[in-house]
Amino acid sequence: MGSITFIEHDGTQHTVDLEPGKSLMQIALDNDVPGIDADCGGECACGTCHVIIESHCPSIIGGATGDELQMLDLTPERSDTSRLACQIITTDAMDGLVARLPEFQM
Repeated sequence: MGSITFIEHDGTQHTVDLEPGKSLMQIALDNDVPGIDADCGGECACGTCHVIIESHCPSIIGGATGDELQMLDLTPERSDTSRLACQIITTDAMDGLVARLPEFQM
């Protein structure tokens, strides 16, 4: 089984088991990773599961949808590799993925 690492804004790392087929948001919630609020429950309607994917990983997860991009436009800490964790369905190929958490979720 692979792993995913979430890094909080203060540098605290949480390495958790990769569970293919689950969203990145759900994996974070299941493992009590702080910094993922998930207010809308994964419906791409709030932006409170914003993550910044490490620059070497975006090609593994694919691109954001139009709805996701609209939500990310409202995020003050958006970067070129920002995504909503609820929109990333994990696969075995994502072993080693690193997702940084912003200081604040909107």
